[in-house]
Amino acid sequence: MTRSALLVTHTGRRQSTQHARTVALDLIAAGFEVRVIADEVADLGLPDEVRSVDGEEAAEGIEIVLALGGDGTFLRAAELARPVKAPLLGINLGKVGFLAEAEIDHIDEAVREIISGDYTVDERLTLDVRAEYDGRLIAESWALNEVTVEKGQRAQMLELMVDVDGRPLSRYGCDGVVCATPTGSTAYSFSSGGPVVWPEVEALLLVPISAHALFSRPLVTAPTSTFKLTVDPYTSFAVLCCDGRRTWDLPPGSTVTVERGQLPVRLVRLAPRPFTDTLVAKFELPVVGWRGNRR
Repeated sequence: MTRSALLVTHTGRRQSTQHARTVALDLIAAGFEVRVIADEVADLGLPDEVRSVDGEEAAEGIEIVLALGGDGTFLRAAELARPVKAPLLGINLGKVGFLAEAEIDHIDEAVREIISGDYTVDERLTLDVRAEYDGRLIAESWALNEVTVEKGQRAQMLELMVDVDGRPLSRYGCDGVVCATPTGSTAYSFSSGGPVVWPEVEALLLVPISAHALFSRPLVTAPTSTFKLTVDPYTSFAVLCCDGRRTWDLPPGSTVTVERGQLPVRLVRLAPRPFTDTLVAKFELPVVGWRGNRR
């Protein structure tokens, strides 16, 4: 049976295309059928046997999806991998790359482990979201990192009513609200003052952004919780965004419902290491202390 892999690459960077080409050739030499997104084929300069694919079926029947780039490339690849439950491996060619499993210096080793089948697969919690206005569905999507409802006009504060599990929590005058997963706790949620949550924890996060309120603490709820965000009818319009990639305008009076996603994202793990070590490495935390060694 032929093994197969889909490559998703940040072709805007020369370094990324070079590494992607090397990975593709190594996989082909190992007997893999390699697929590449149609828009990326010309930039990669790959052999004719590479299969050009497009659309939501690009990862159908695939053994593994490889995302070579930063977190943006990884999230783009997740959109293809999630619907068909394909395992996804991130190889970080960007800066922080919190979602990636392998770093640029270990690409060859990562490819060898994929070829030998020496990897495991974890499932990461996702979010499902739907937005309604005047009884009509105006948006429906999902997110791996976060769903945000933010103000649509820079000069005006957004008024949002937040309900949790069908009960009113608080009305916020704010720049917006972040609803995040543990995986997304180190992304937008973190920069908005939210806690870092270990990815193995099953929970949902709600983090107000620049709230003009006495109570604006980030909240961690059960994974079964449901958030309902209502854009005040007398405020300005808002913007709904999923993972910073998919956006919709929300007219005043819209409601946004966020809950645990029906489908997880399946992430490839090579040589698993404690999340503590990942935090230290990505944030360059001074484990000897902020003031250095003391004598």
